[in-house]
Amino acid sequence: MARLPGTEGDGEIADRVRARRGGSLHPLDRMLLHSPPVADGWNSLLGAVRGRLSLPADLRELVVLRIAVLNRAPYEWAAHEPEARRAGASDAQLAEVRKEKPEFEGRIARVIAYTDAMTRDVQVPDPVFDALRADFDETGLAELTATVAVYNMVSRFLVALDIQP
Repeated sequence: MARLPGTEGDGEIADRVRARRGGSLHPLDRMLLHSPPVADGWNSLLGAVRGRLSLPADLRELVVLRIAVLNRAPYEWAAHEPEARRAGASDAQLAEVRKEKPEFEGRIARVIAYTDAMTRDVQVPDPVFDALRADFDETGLAELTATVAVYNMVSRFLVALDIQP
């Protein structure tokens, strides 16, 4: 059981969150709405990361799932596994991303290595970052970095408040 009760989600901020979510509030939203200014900023940031970046959806969702594994955030996994599948992730990729040391190839391997470094160690070794330069321009690198950072924020909120699927 979550450490805080969910809120009902009244008011214009809750309405904006509902609009981004397609009409309903998720348990995460009900926790965030304990602080409407936080919920409003969160909604805007996640709306941008999910809907306005050039980062391909398949990579974004594998990043989110990897973070869910590393940070032991089952809610995040449950919320994003269907999204990953819709973006084209295979059963094999979903199984691989759960491993302690996943063995992907090419761009996915480099993205997962970057996600692991940012999530586990915060500081990213130069060789890990430099390996991504062939895959992304500066905008792509900034967007990948923001995506990893944002979903670490999400998982930490979920785990700290024990929000479960």
